[in-house]
Formats: sequence, structure tokens, C-alpha cells
Amino acid sequence: MIKPDFNQPVPEDLGWVHFVGIGGSGMSGIARILIGMGHKVTGSDLRDTSNVEALRELGAEIFIGHDETHLGNASRGFPNTVVVTSALWPTNPEFLLAKQMGIPVIHRSQALAYLTTEKRDCSRGCSRKNNEYGHDYYRTVGYG
Repeated sequence: MIKPDFNQPVPEDLGWVHFVGIGGSGMSGIARILIGMGHKVTGSDLRDTSNVEALRELGAEIFIGHDETHLGNASRGFPNTVVVTSALWPTNPEFLLAKQMGIPVIHRSQALAYLTTEKRDCSRGCSRKNNEYGHDYYRTVGYG
């Protein structure tokens, strides 16, 4: 499993963000907010889920499976930032290529912290699941 590298600074502007494991409850919530903020969002996941479909409907380009070609290529370009979850193995090809290319790789917790510094946030007490927080946050800051 990938451990967060909190020494990796979070870019001031995330730009185009690629999520590795975008279909999870926490990652999909963060991706939704970034789409609402105007960021280009791409990602990959092992399964095509309702979270993945909802993100596609918002304009995200999402690949099923993990492959380094999902990160980008010469004609499409490459993302400015890659967001990963702890559930990934350090042998993930998208993670490895991003590191090799020098693309900033941040943990989902760092992406969530980025969001709270970009907008004033408020949360009502819910079950504290990332997905619910992400969806509440999405509506609270005026994106949904």
C-alpha cells in the first residue's frame, strides 16, 4: 500500500488532476469538487461504478483498469498533479510513471486539505464518511 508522503508539497494550483483509484467514496467526492472548481479531471479505477459514471457525466475522463497509458501521452499531454489513495500498491504503473516523470503525486488527504484552504468550509455532523463529507462540501461551497 502507498503511504502518504507529507514532505511532498502540494502545488499551489493543481491544474489538470489525475486520480488513481477515482471510484472510491473519498476520491470521487474530491474529484467532484475539483470539477466544480473548473479543474480538468481524469482518473482510473478497477471497476466501473456509479461513482465513476457520475463523474463521467460531469465531464471527467475515466479509464477502467490501471495502465501507464491512462496517465497521458505526447498528443494528449500529462496531468499537472496526480492524486493517489492508500489502497494502491507502490507497483501501480500510473503511480510509477508519474514519479518517474516528476509529476507531483499527492495523497487524497492532501487534496482534501487543499480544498479546505481554497474555500471556506462547513460541515454538519454526518457519519464522517469521506463520500458524505465530499458531497456535503460540494453543495456547501456552491458547486452543486
